[in-house]
Amino acid sequence: MRTAVMGAGSWGSVFAMILADAGCDVAIWARSEAIADEINSRHTNSQYCDDMALPASITASTNAAEVLADVELVVLAIPAQRLRENLEQWKDLIPSTAVVASLMKGIELGTTMRMSEVIAQVAGVSPERIAVVSGPNLAHEIAAREPAATTVACIDDESARRLQDACTTDYFRPYYTTDVTGVEIAGAVKNVIALANGMAVGLGYGENSQSALMTRGLAEMTRLGVALGANPLTFAGLAGVGDLVATCQSPLSRNRTIGEYLGRGMTIDQAVEKTKTTSEGVKSCQPLFELAKRYDVDMPITEQVVNVVHSGLSPELVLTAFMARPARAEADPEAMEHE
Repeated sequence: MRTAVMGAGSWGSVFAMILADAGCDVAIWARSEAIADEINSRHTNSQYCDDMALPASITASTNAAEVLADVELVVLAIPAQRLRENLEQWKDLIPSTAVVASLMKGIELGTTMRMSEVIAQVAGVSPERIAVVSGPNLAHEIAAREPAATTVACIDDESARRLQDACTTDYFRPYYTTDVTGVEIAGAVKNVIALANGMAVGLGYGENSQSALMTRGLAEMTRLGVALGANPLTFAGLAGVGDLVATCQSPLSRNRTIGEYLGRGMTIDQAVEKTKTTSEGVKSCQPLFELAKRYDVDMPITEQVVNVVHSGLSPELVLTAFMARPARAEADPEAMEHE
């Protein structure tokens, strides 16, 4: 399958490796001429992937038209907040029959739109051709070809299976679902919960506090997803609890790392500067909270992360506010709807 990977960051490069290992003909679009030249000449991307060797069959270019020509699969691997502006330039270059897959885990600022909704609106791609990929996929580990699994979602079974086949290798196992909404909400919310968990780590809190944050984070992720029409079982799978645990617990997680810096007393600007990478949770926490308010869904952890990131609240108050909530039955159906 001829495939275009639009974005030469860490996850885009690693996913290109997966696709090539699965037998696809892969071309990467890179913003930087230097990165494209390095991929073509040395088969590495040292800026984002250390010394990982890319398959020699992968090519790269800064020319989007060249990369997108006659492809069957387009993989979007750019920061969520840059999707709209890039799609405006690429929309007429995307073949009308290609499946368009999003690797992005964010919610758009200003519109509160999920990435699949932005793709449909800007590029005019029908929902049957829009897919998303989400799961416990820490790029550094997959770059070493360590065993991993993920979820691919599309409302059309055939498109989901096409993408599944395109990225199945002996170390990367994709499962498919038609619950696009659930997979995207899980991918966006888990980054916010990872910020909160990182704050707990930075403050010196132990496993009890972190486990409580993850578990209650899963509850608010599920509440929002169900309010938007998602299948609640999605959140018990790879895109939900699987990705949540990996992102909250791994020091390789950018969102957890930024949260940890905040817990140690850095400002958000200092934390972002120190990591020098995109943290989708920082950008998506506000639109996620706006979505929650619109659908009357209570998301207390997300609310407190917004207060820290955007209002300068002390991270210590995140857990204080969390612990001060009224006690109630954990599995009370009314609490799940209105907690």
